[in-house]
Amino acid sequence: MKLTDLIKYKIDRFAEGYIFTYSDFDIDVKNESALKVALYRLVKSGKIERLSKGKFYKPKQGIIGKLKPDEYEIVKDLLKDGNKINGYITGYSIFNRLKLTTQVPNVIQIGVNLDKKEIKRGMYTIKFVRQWNKITKKNIPLLQILDCVRFIKNIPDTNIDQSFNRILNLIKKLSEADRKSFVELAINYPPASRALTGAILEEFGAIELSGKLFKTLKSTSWYKLNISDSLIVNKKKWRIQ
Repeated sequence: MKLTDLIKYKIDRFAEGYIFTYSDFDIDVKNESALKVALYRLVKSGKIERLSKGKFYKPKQGIIGKLKPDEYEIVKDLLKDGNKINGYITGYSIFNRLKLTTQVPNVIQIGVNLDKKEIKRGMYTIKFVRQWNKITKKNIPLLQILDCVRFIKNIPDTNIDQSFNRILNLIKKLSEADRKSFVELAINYPPASRALTGAILEEFGAIELSGKLFKTLKSTSWYKLNISDSLIVNKKKWRIQ
């Protein structure tokens, strides 16, 4: 089989929206230049799309045209190092997934344990958000909700009271075991996040758990969140303004 036919054969077997790179092709080093030329021609013909340097995908056809790959495909190489999880999708993508907003900006945020500079991939800006807890497959859903609490003022196309009610319902639906884990993770978040998480837990009667967070707060600090008084009964206790 000719090299160009081998490349097309391989691409035909990729799922639509799957991001692939040169390493996905079992090509001898001496044929790398020919591989790059072949992929360039396929981009030009419209069979595949180029996301960014060295990254391509086979677009899925939607009702109004070609669809972009999902966020996971775009950043999957940034979420793992071998089998070790070192990042998770958060921010705007999660606000949308958890029905806090209908907007989906071209910004993908990733929670990581180390500070990193933002990068560009095609039309997407990838930003990194500091996470103080160890990231595991099991705790990622909880960290994503905690990030919604942390960035409640930054959720687009909504108001903070609507966001508060939605987040309250998400936390309320957690199992008792998950709520306990949620609080342990929240302890490592900034004070304003701890205060708001504690206030939410207290709102639906999780007094013991909310008390753990209350003990971590300084009595001299106040947190300006602009949430309506009617939504948090004990705003003064939690020093939320």
